[in-house]
Amino acid sequence: MKNKPSLAVNIGGLKMNNPVMTASGTFGFGKEYAPYLDLNRLGAIVVKGTTLKPKAGNKVPRIAETPAGMLNAVGLENPGVDYFLAHEMPFLKQHDVPVVVNIAGNSAADYAELAARLDREEGIAALEVNISCPNVKQGGIAFGTQCSMAQDVIGAVRKVTQLPLIAKLSPNVTSIVEIAKSVEEAGADAVSLINTLLGMSIDAKTRKPRLANIVGGLSGPAVKPVALRMVWQVAGAIDIPIIGMGGIMTAEDAVEFLIAGASAVAVGTANFVNPHATMDIVNGIEQYLEEEGMKDIHELIGSLQI
Repeated sequence: MKNKPSLAVNIGGLKMNNPVMTASGTFGFGKEYAPYLDLNRLGAIVVKGTTLKPKAGNKVPRIAETPAGMLNAVGLENPGVDYFLAHEMPFLKQHDVPVVVNIAGNSAADYAELAARLDREEGIAALEVNISCPNVKQGGIAFGTQCSMAQDVIGAVRKVTQLPLIAKLSPNVTSIVEIAKSVEEAGADAVSLINTLLGMSIDAKTRKPRLANIVGGLSGPAVKPVALRMVWQVAGAIDIPIIGMGGIMTAEDAVEFLIAGASAVAVGTANFVNPHATMDIVNGIEQYLEEEGMKDIHELIGSLQI
């Protein structure tokens, strides 16, 4: 019997059986998708953004469809870290899949306090530090648009946790390469990019914004060319692994990110369209490696021919 290619990757200490993760905010806490797929087959589950205290999020409407994707201005609605640990982690710990907690705060001290709390909890495999949310009024995107602020947050978190630390970067910057270098220097073990692009939508009939927040984060196929470009640029500038995301709808999309230099991918908006998207992508990557005669996913990573 022919051996299947190895899909295993190590993202800064986060060991995964395959490179396909879920993007934070698009997969809930895993429980919501359990009826549709085998969670154990995921590379990792990245849960919904979590804060110290519960957040109600922004006013509705908070979602607007666009011709090639969607805008969201949810505003990090979540039940808070205490609820997450008491009510969501027990379910997640029943599964044999790494759990990555996406954390957000209003200050570097918030991030550090949250990271210290999670560092003590069994079953958490890594932290993804969200310094790039474009639709919250405090903190959020500001931390990820200035090298000094990005370093402050990542440095504060690095001091209080031994967990693998992933910095989630914003595309709404002058140079994402400089931001990536700054978080690497501050102690990040990996970076994930890109978060959503800032956008808006207007209803011509009412002449009003379609989002109550006016602006929101654009995701879906529309952002993929930007995301691919940024992954390729960052891959040539840093030594830590990259998790690529932004418009990944199919296995071919994921393969393109791996070729560009990402060591793993995160699937987001596609989950809303097709609950089986992650499984289709895992199977598709494996099939691609077989067709190309590759025995290991690392033969594909960073293999762009120029």
